[in-house]
Amino acid sequence: MTIQNKFARLATDNAPGQEVRQTAAGTQALLRGDALPGRPVDFSHGDVDAHEPTPGSFEVFAQGVAKGGSQAYTEYRGDLEIREEVAARLADFTGAPVDARDGMIVTPGTQGALFLAVAATVARGDKVAIVQPDYFANRKLVEFFEGEMIPVRLDYETAGEDRAGLDLDQLEAAFRAGARVFLFSNPNNPAGVVYSPAEIARIAALAGQYGATVIVDQLYSRLRYSGVTYTHLRAQDLDPQNVVTIMGPSKTESLSGYRLGVAFGAPAIIARMEKLQAIVSLRAAGYCQAVLRTWFAEPEGWMDDRIRRHQAIRDDLLSVLRGIGGGFARAPQAGSYLFPRLPALAVPHADFVRILRLQAGTVVTPGTEFSPHHGDCVRLNFSQDHAAAVAAVERLASLVERYRA
Repeated sequence: MTIQNKFARLATDNAPGQEVRQTAAGTQALLRGDALPGRPVDFSHGDVDAHEPTPGSFEVFAQGVAKGGSQAYTEYRGDLEIREEVAARLADFTGAPVDARDGMIVTPGTQGALFLAVAATVARGDKVAIVQPDYFANRKLVEFFEGEMIPVRLDYETAGEDRAGLDLDQLEAAFRAGARVFLFSNPNNPAGVVYSPAEIARIAALAGQYGATVIVDQLYSRLRYSGVTYTHLRAQDLDPQNVVTIMGPSKTESLSGYRLGVAFGAPAIIARMEKLQAIVSLRAAGYCQAVLRTWFAEPEGWMDDRIRRHQAIRDDLLSVLRGIGGGFARAPQAGSYLFPRLPALAVPHADFVRILRLQAGTVVTPGTEFSPHHGDCVRLNFSQDHAAAVAAVERLASLVERYRA
């Protein structure tokens, strides 16, 4: 693979926040809000103005700045005192011990953690099991490091409400075919489904049977809706030397601007991640690391209120989307993503995404970012102003009718 091809495959035009960076006059009008039927909404990422960051986060950041050089220049894997504080909370949350000294690293966002984890486990020619659909960076990173992807289907539309829908037979076939790494998000990004206890137990059993390493992205595992049971992979009967869990306060806690992520698990993999971080970014921003002290330490009732508000937005958007004939929208069980399938249109779905941006002031992420088989889907991050989000999805529904095949 040539260097040009490697970087071409990273294609960032449809990555969150990128869609609006166009120069066409119509898009500039969108950014100014000229002649739009309502407030523009960028569903490619959440709105941290609509859902404010954890109380006290800025004050803790300021304390980190006041601390000075010892906070600015931490160990490459992060300040040990902060790691120990966070490790205790993560152990309580996930149900398994966390080794703050040797089994944890603080990274520049969970995206940074994902990059380091894939780089630490995938080399040219290595086979990697990848869920379809799943987070867009999973596939791109495996391709960039020249691994060989083995897709595993997620039948979330037909699975029923009690399971995510992972094709476990395909996963075992991937392991039999030589996959030594399995990479997935739970809750799933983009569909918002949560893997059932039985699915997680089977993943753990298969990984153990075939000696595979599992990287699990649990970014939205705190933002779970009523009645949802969540099972942490790392608390299963699986060799802890073969599991890396990725989490962070960027999304649920609206702290994305601080660029903080945490990876914890197998010490040998964490050590490799640290070596790479030392030459890529040195460390997560030193002053920002202090903000992790607010993580899992929010005021009483704060998280319950955040979940309640997001569930209300989710339900109202689902009501609009389910009124679109010929489409499909499963209710996400966790996280802030909707992944509706649109009906057949008179224009290519890729063109419809651009039409939404220019004619309706509504930015969505095309489904092809998450799987080549989901071109008729779009992803919406509904962590937005409630009224603005509903109005934007109503505009989407109106344009679907206008361009319906």
